[in-house]
Amino acid sequence: MTATYRAQMITKAGGPEVLEWIELPVEEPGPGQLRVRIRAAGVGATDLLVLAGKYRYAPKIPLVPGYEVAAVVDAIGAGVTGFRLGQRVAALTVYGGYCELLVRDARDFLPIPDEVSDVNAAAVILNYVTAWQMLHRVAKVRSGQTALVTGAAGGVGSAALELLRLAGVKTYGAASTPKHDTVRRLGAVPIDPHTEKLNRLVRALEPDGVDHVFDAIGGPNIGLCIGSARRGGSVVGYGFMAVHGTAATLSMFANLYVGARLRGRRGAFYGITMLYRKDPEPLRADLPKIFALIGEKKLSPVVSATFPLHAARQALERLAAGSVEGKIVLTSG
Repeated sequence: MTATYRAQMITKAGGPEVLEWIELPVEEPGPGQLRVRIRAAGVGATDLLVLAGKYRYAPKIPLVPGYEVAAVVDAIGAGVTGFRLGQRVAALTVYGGYCELLVRDARDFLPIPDEVSDVNAAAVILNYVTAWQMLHRVAKVRSGQTALVTGAAGGVGSAALELLRLAGVKTYGAASTPKHDTVRRLGAVPIDPHTEKLNRLVRALEPDGVDHVFDAIGGPNIGLCIGSARRGGSVVGYGFMAVHGTAATLSMFANLYVGARLRGRRGAFYGITMLYRKDPEPLRADLPKIFALIGEKKLSPVVSATFPLHAARQALERLAAGSVEGKIVLTSG
């Protein structure tokens, strides 16, 4: 009798309702590969794009979604060194993580320190590495500077607030009023972009504008972000590449790159998968830094809820409702 494992499968494009809890045959790892048993998987907005068939880095449907995982090594393929059975590991999977077992190349996995839980590990792979790399590799923030983060109570936004506080940057977090307590707890000054235009709110607090803006919204918000930055400052967009239509996307990126430059600011777009596919080494260098900060209790990821793996549909429905602060994590075991 063939051994099987369970997974959440997308068989047609749609919303959370298209997920099917199915059984698949267990695969043996090939040369250079590991088979891992999933312990926790992050749930994020990108998963909703994968479900809708709109994410450029996912294969065609049918597929198993799941962008990031914490797992234990279950089997080791020929030629693999540096791993042992039962070892806890993390990976940026992009897809495939909503399952009990996963086979991937060994080079995609990094060890999880003992002091970092499975849930926290899964919660930071995408969000905190994205925030870290935007701050330190793209914007190159420095202590004493100022910053604005839009979508500040979301997954990447809340991570950025924590990391900016650690970096000694005075930060303003744009979020709806019910989320302001979270923004304050993470060390930022909350502002509500629904009460007034964003650039006016920022300029009332920082007349010359802030040094850096990190924007998760895109679209017309890019112009407001450029207006919130000082001359010579930077505006970094992230996470909205597949959200807007083609014409709107082209206009938005023209504004981010050309419009920002014409107004004396530096515009950039950051995408973690785009970078990881080109060069995995930055993630391999930066994720251990995040794990170390958690171990030192300098970071405490915001995990709003956990769901069992078989309840992935309900987790995604909560995410799609738009009220989630921080991260949702699926757990198995």
